[in-house]
Formats: sequence, structure tokens, C-alpha cells
Amino acid sequence: MPWLRMLVASTAAMVLAGPSAVATAAAPDKDGLRTSVHTPGRVKDAGDVLQYSWPGVYFEGRFRGTGVGVVLDDPAADYDVQIDGTTVATLVTPGRTTHWVDGLRDGVHTVRLVKRNDTPWSTSSFGGFVAAPGGAVLSRPAARSRQIEFVGDSLTAGYGNLSTSRDCTGEQVARTTNADVSYGALTARRLRADYQVNAYSGLGMVRNYNGGTPEANYRTFYDRALLNVPGDVWQNPGTWRPQLVVVHLGTNDFSTPVNPGEPWTDESLAAAYRSAYSGFLQKLRARYGAGTTVVAVGAGPFAGHVEQVVRERTAAGDRRVRYWRLDDTGLDFLGCHWHYSARDNRLLADRLTTFITDLPIRW
Repeated sequence: MPWLRMLVASTAAMVLAGPSAVATAAAPDKDGLRTSVHTPGRVKDAGDVLQYSWPGVYFEGRFRGTGVGVVLDDPAADYDVQIDGTTVATLVTPGRTTHWVDGLRDGVHTVRLVKRNDTPWSTSSFGGFVAAPGGAVLSRPAARSRQIEFVGDSLTAGYGNLSTSRDCTGEQVARTTNADVSYGALTARRLRADYQVNAYSGLGMVRNYNGGTPEANYRTFYDRALLNVPGDVWQNPGTWRPQLVVVHLGTNDFSTPVNPGEPWTDESLAAAYRSAYSGFLQKLRARYGAGTTVVAVGAGPFAGHVEQVVRERTAAGDRRVRYWRLDDTGLDFLGCHWHYSARDNRLLADRLTTFITDLPIRW
């Protein structure tokens, strides 16, 4: 695996603060938004809109009629709009708008809106679905009984996975990143599960790509709903109780050599990584309980460290943490900057689904 060439994070991917979208798009009715939309994502209820930052956040609804409007306020992210399971529009940094899908067969339809890329410097706002004249928004679809949380970096976010070249500008990265076809989203759909993709490009467990932004790391942001709001904490409405959490963090910690001036040696970095990783697994265990299975992913130069952490936790009595060695055989890394391509994500989803299927998960 070309570890030293991977993850040349774009400037945008590494920005930890910056201009934010203001939540001003309005749904027709506050209570209607809550009752007509299903989302398992980390969203903040701001009254007439839902706010969010993580990639892959999706909203599902049902309506009767010949058309539906999607109310958004987002100058930074891209979206796919899907009707009855088919993508009918891709919205590129839509701003404040109601995007309409018209000309449908008169009847009952499903609508799904999904945030494609990671824009951690901005806050996105969704104001709900509205029906075309003569139609009606219906009660929200039922939540799925299975829930999976994916924790990771750009590889989990789907960074540049639709690119046809490894060489990408920041603009190309943004347009070709699609968390909805990442290995996590694909795995969840194959298992008929709701999911979160809590991934942040460029960040590691203790050290970020090439030693950047040393005052923060992935753990700084994990608890947040709004990534660009310091101190923000996502308020779980009580409906997010994943039976499975998949953690894929470590590439940014180890894919580049330690630079002069960084407070690490190779040995101290490895030790700090293992300690933080163990603490993060304990945080997940405390948050979700003894019944949740945690899959710790090992790959490349950090695989042995992850395996050691899992071995130690298992020996200490945690029987629901498992190690998965990511098999990169046959991957082409043709996404932007040597990331997983769309084909790679499908292959990894195949392999991860097979691994999960054999686990004694309490679905």
C-alpha cells in the first residue's frame, strides 16, 4: 500500500474553523419537520431547521403527489436527491433554496436527501420536504431496527472516491467525494441498517496528516454535532443505539514521517496512539453499553497497534471488541490522492459485510 503517497489532504479538508452557513431556510411547520423526516444522523434541532456537519447525513421522507421540494441552506456541501431509490439530482453547494422535483407519477413516493461530502468548517441546514400543489407530505418512514456507526477519516468519508484521477484540486476533491457510496454506507445498506458516517478528513487518533494542527485530533470533534462550533455536544435523542461501531482511525497518525519539531518519536507516537485508542474504545463502551459490538480496523503501519489494543481489551474482559485486518488485496487506490476508488469501496464493503455477518451481533 502506498502509505507515504496517500492522504495528501486538501487545504479544505484540514480546515478546523471558518465561515459557517446560517440556518435560515424554513420548513412550512416545525412539528411537521419532526414527524415527516427520518434521520439517524447527528443533527441539532434548531426549531424550524435541522443543523448538521458530518458527511453522509441523510433524511428520508414520504409524500403523495407529482412533486416534492427540498428545503436547504448550505453554501458548502453537495447533495444527492433520490426519489423511489433513484438519484434524480445532484445539488452542488445549493445555498438557500427549495429544490423541486416535478413531473412524477401521481401517487405515493419516497424521497431521500444525502450530504455527499465532508465540510467541517460549515454548518448545514435542512428545512424539510414540501409537497407540490395538490399533494401532501406523509408521516416519516419507519426507522430500521439495525444501526451501525462508522468512525474514521477521509478513507471512511469517501474522499475523492468518484474521481477518475489521483491528481485532484481541492475543487475536484469536493465534487468527487460521495459518502453515500463509501464502504460504510454500502455495508450498512447491504445489512439493511441505518448508519452514521462520523468521519473527518485529515485527522488521526493523536496525530493528524503530516503533523498538521497539533492542538486537535479526531477525538476533539467526536462528540459534536456541529463541527465548527467549539464545545458543541450532540444530544442523542435516545433513538441512536448502534449494535455495531466500526472504527477505522490511524492512517493519518502513521502515513507520514514525524517532522522535526513535532513532539513525537516513533516509539512515543505508537505508545500514545495505543493509549488513546484504548481510551476511545472505553468511551464507546461506556456510551453504548456492553451489548454493542465494536470492530477495530487495522491496516498498513498501524495494524499491529490496533491488534494489540484489541488483544488487551479482550484479556481485560471486553468480549465484544473485535479486530478486523483490512485486506487491501486488489484495491487500485484510484481515488483522489491515492484514496479508495468507488470500486475499492465496493470491494471493502463486500469484505466487511462478510466479516460482520459472522459476528454474534445482537441485532
